[in-house]
Amino acid sequence: MPRPNGRRPDQLRPLSFERGYTGNAPGSVLVRCGRTAVLCTCSVEPKVPDFLVGKGKGWLTAEYGMLPGSTHSRKPRDKAGKVDGRGVEIQRLIGRSLRAVVNLAKLGERTLWIDCDVLEADGGTRTAAINGALVAVVDAVSKVQLPVREVISTSVGAVSVGVVDGEPRLDLEYVEDVAADVDLNLVMTGAGAFIEVQGTGEEATFSRDELNRLLELGEAGIRSITTAQQAALGDRWPF
Repeated sequence: MPRPNGRRPDQLRPLSFERGYTGNAPGSVLVRCGRTAVLCTCSVEPKVPDFLVGKGKGWLTAEYGMLPGSTHSRKPRDKAGKVDGRGVEIQRLIGRSLRAVVNLAKLGERTLWIDCDVLEADGGTRTAAINGALVAVVDAVSKVQLPVREVISTSVGAVSVGVVDGEPRLDLEYVEDVAADVDLNLVMTGAGAFIEVQGTGEEATFSRDELNRLLELGEAGIRSITTAQQAALGDRWPF
């Protein structure tokens, strides 16, 4: 299967971050990765969950959802008592990824709420959400006048890689994702440390050498994503 739009195997889709997309949340960004579009906001709440009350420490949590029109066939909205297991898994991933680079002790008793809403889905919504969330968090922490360099230790980026028709590819679109023999999501800090590696074979296996190749491909992609995040934040880039 040739790549959509003639992309090279190691080429990201066009990536952009539109900051200040909404006016109420102190941090908001519309991240576009090809046709995938995710609105990421970061709100700051002056309280923490019960298990942290009185400990002088903050918290960060995330929620993720897909709007009804984000997919080819309408996606029903979540209703009370009905849990979307995939959405829960993704929002936990987003929360873990950002908590890895946020010093909760420097927040005081505040909660950073990250909300990621998928406007259009064409593969890579979870990785796009993480990339946009980092930009939203930096803006939110700066806007509420917390010391950004103390609160956020480094950047975080995420990307998908996979094997399609025997070829390792970076940043899979939906048609590639559903055809992939191996699918892997990679989350890393801007300092080059791993936060999460989610990899699986679909009616296939993969060797250590193939895994290493995918990791190298993903690392290179995340370096490019970090450069795009830095360009989007401009002089607010704290790292």
